[in-house]
Amino acid sequence: MTGSPVRRVAVIGAGTIGASWTAAFLSRGLEVVAYDPSPGAPDLIKRMIEAAWPVLQRLGATADADPGKWRFETDPVQAVEGAQFVQESAPERYEVKATLLPAISQVLGQEVVIASSSSGLLGSRLREGCRFPGRVLVGHPFNPPHLIPLVEVVSGPGTDPVAVAAAMDFYRAVGKYPIEIRKEVPGHLANRLQAALWREAVHLVEDGVASVADVDAAITEGPGLRWALMGPHATFHLAGGAGGMAHFMDHLMPAVTSWWEDLGEPVVTQDVQTMLVAGVNAEMAGRSVAEMAARRDAFLTALLELRRLS
Repeated sequence: MTGSPVRRVAVIGAGTIGASWTAAFLSRGLEVVAYDPSPGAPDLIKRMIEAAWPVLQRLGATADADPGKWRFETDPVQAVEGAQFVQESAPERYEVKATLLPAISQVLGQEVVIASSSSGLLGSRLREGCRFPGRVLVGHPFNPPHLIPLVEVVSGPGTDPVAVAAAMDFYRAVGKYPIEIRKEVPGHLANRLQAALWREAVHLVEDGVASVADVDAAITEGPGLRWALMGPHATFHLAGGAGGMAHFMDHLMPAVTSWWEDLGEPVVTQDVQTMLVAGVNAEMAGRSVAEMAARRDAFLTALLELRRLS
């Protein structure tokens, strides 16, 4: 790795995630070359940039940011030529990436990191067949990448530590909050935490404890508000009062461990799936996915602006 600042990024796979990445990179003054096999991809990218640009300006776009500083290539190899960082966001399937990643790696130097947006695939498998495999790693964003700061940089068997450091530096430079996942596990870190919570949420609905809407409200009107400020460990540190986590452990851990022992392991049968779908539809009260996504993004923007002031 040369340590020189990245000015050109290749976005390989320009669906919802890749288009969002494109907008994010442009807002930080970078040049982007995008590729996707879909004929509709250029229009999707354009619409994403147009929709996201006012928000990105509010959230701290750089003075040299230019929403027009991107171009589209119909060949992935041509798209990565001259790139200093590659963000791959192709479909979440090994068989797709097993062809794509080795092909683009052949024209890139050892100093260029190839980061996959994969939400759960293992980097040790993604780098198979690649030239300079140690520089291929997972750089997993949270949707939508142009808003959510978190990026999981996953190291593991065969990952070059210099590539990990370079990826961490790059994501920080474009305004993200990268965390290093030190051990390779399916689903990385944040998705496993989400999965653990949702498993119990499904169990509570299946067991008749509460409705889908009330399970969701138990998060949005309660601990979810705190989680925007601090994670579970820090939250329980405060729950321990002046004695912090040590006091929490002494006085509340027996109760917590008894709850762990009672957590459910739901079997998601067709009946359970039908129950969940019906419950979510009732909760949405006729609002479309697009409407709810716009509402989510507006709230996230306001929350991020508030955090900048704190």
